[in-house]
Amino acid sequence: MPIKDVFLPLVGQPRGPALAAIEKCVAVAADLGARITALALEDDVFVRPKVMLPDDADSVVTAAAIGDMQLLLNTFTSATSRANIRAQSRSAKVQADQIAAILAEHARFSDVALVPVRPHDSRTEHIVETLMFESGRPLLLCPEQHVDALRPEFENVMIAWDHSARAARAIGDAMPILQAAATVHVVTVADDKTDAIVQSGAALVGHLREHGVYASFETAKGSGSSIGKVLGSWANSNAMDAIVMGAYHHSRLNEIVWGGVTKTVIGQPPCWVMISH
Repeated sequence: MPIKDVFLPLVGQPRGPALAAIEKCVAVAADLGARITALALEDDVFVRPKVMLPDDADSVVTAAAIGDMQLLLNTFTSATSRANIRAQSRSAKVQADQIAAILAEHARFSDVALVPVRPHDSRTEHIVETLMFESGRPLLLCPEQHVDALRPEFENVMIAWDHSARAARAIGDAMPILQAAATVHVVTVADDKTDAIVQSGAALVGHLREHGVYASFETAKGSGSSIGKVLGSWANSNAMDAIVMGAYHHSRLNEIVWGGVTKTVIGQPPCWVMISH
């Protein structure tokens, strides 16, 4: 099923990277030929004093005069107007502890949620976690720290394959992106390339071929590093535009609720990451 309807949550301060991430997400929607719906939510509390970083100097006056939520919406509106795509937006002030749940509820009415990710930010991680568990939709993470280098076209895509049901779900969700890609690499992190690993990779490559996706398969050695770091390093070394992966190996009751790989990738995505649970 093609991706025709995408959702963009707008939350937080209108820092330079955050505004650039909004523009990149709109560009992705335009490349997909999809409608994009933005929902801007703001804490229903007193107005906090604005503390702007030096690289945000251009937006100091605007943010102070308009307010964070409206500036995020203005950036979205300007980007969609330039891209000439179908768009709609809504906004509201709600209790802080309701923001993530409200975003997840609205994300259900989309094919994928585009989520700007501020690196190692607890609020962002909470929103991503809630969207994954409660929206029933895949997420496409946009790393704010790499936003200048991101391309809106996913020509080179990496599939992080660990033989799990979650990874299979992610591949199904990402099929329109995989079919449009120029190159697709299936990568399994393993120090030993066993027959079972090779057979699993070959079976996935064969399945993808039936959908018109001609992928290659290879393994990447962990060599003692975390799997998340190995995946990120491989993606960077091979100039991947996006990673497709499943989320969570651990129960939500586990002390490390994210699981090692998911925690690493979500905390600091190396590129666009399409993730499903």
